[in-house]
Parts: sequence; C-alpha cells; structure tokens
Amino acid sequence: MQNPVKIDKGKLLLAEPFMLDPNFRRAVIFLCDHQNEGSMGFILNKPLKIKVDELIGDFPEFDSRVYFGGPVATDTIHYLHQLGDLIEDSMPVGSNVYWGGNYEKLKFLIASGVVKPGTVKFFAGYSGWSSGQLDEEMQIGSWISANMDPNYLFAVRSKELWAKVLEIKGGHFSVLASIPEHISWN
Repeated sequence: MQNPVKIDKGKLLLAEPFMLDPNFRRAVIFLCDHQNEGSMGFILNKPLKIKVDELIGDFPEFDSRVYFGGPVATDTIHYLHQLGDLIEDSMPVGSNVYWGGNYEKLKFLIASGVVKPGTVKFFAGYSGWSSGQLDEEMQIGSWISANMDPNYLFAVRSKELWAKVLEIKGGHFSVLASIPEHISWN
C-alpha cells in the first residue's frame, strides 16, 4: 500500500487494519520526532485505567487519564499539550501541539486551576524506531500516514480515532475504516 503523504514530525501513523502486534493494533501514533537517527511518537488512542495524579505521587489532583504511549520506556511519563509558551522549554511538534516542557511549571499551572483537563494528554512510554526502521515499515505497508489535526488529540474519542482518521482521508481509506476489528465479526 503506497503512502502519498511524506512521513515527518507532526504526522500521524495509523496501524494497517490487520496488524497483529497487540501494542499497535488499530493504533494512531502522533510522530513527534523523525530523523536519520530514528523516530518516536505516542499512541493517541490507548487509554489506561489510571489518572495521572494516581500514577505520580506529587502530582496535583487532575482528572486526566494516562495513555499507553508505546512499548518503549513504559516507566516514563510524557505529555502533549496546547499550552505553548505557558510552559517553558516545550517543543512545537505540530499545529498548536507541543511536547513536554517545564514539568514543575505544568504542575503549578494545574494546581492553580489555569490548566484544565482536555488541554494536556499524558503518556506512559513511547513508540520508537531505530534508524531506517520506520521507513522500512512504511514500505511494506505496516503504517498508513495521515495529517494531524489537534482535535484528534483532544476532542475525538479514543475508541473512534483510528476509523475517524481513515474516514477523513477518504477514498479507499474510508473503506478500511469500516473493516471490523475482529474479522469474525464480519
């Protein structure tokens, strides 16, 4: 399956419909870095059954689930947000989407009520590829590339995200969106 969209930081990667790896089945990954040395991103649609303030002991009360970002370094927490310059050292990774930044400032802004749930998304671990690995996986059709919209990160329900992005791509991708997750359901 050819992907006309160039893969780069700020793009989405959607697992092909029949990917068997349970880490990536129907995954939508937001690519935050793509260089010759490797690539990394976060799975946007795999919520865990724990809130960030339950996972991190010194975190202020905050009604925000943690998501499974990927199988690499699952003992680390990362975050994507729309807060831009409010959080120093955050890196722009897409249109109105930022990665990381000053963690203590984030906690302060949450405790002060300035930052509300729905503007920050937390991830345990990340998805990573070594040099050339993602390009190879794209060539064999493991991933479908798509453009990112901040609404995918903050407004579309996780369970619906994979199919929604494919539908918006249109053409034969909208047909793929309707393939049941378990072929026996067909």
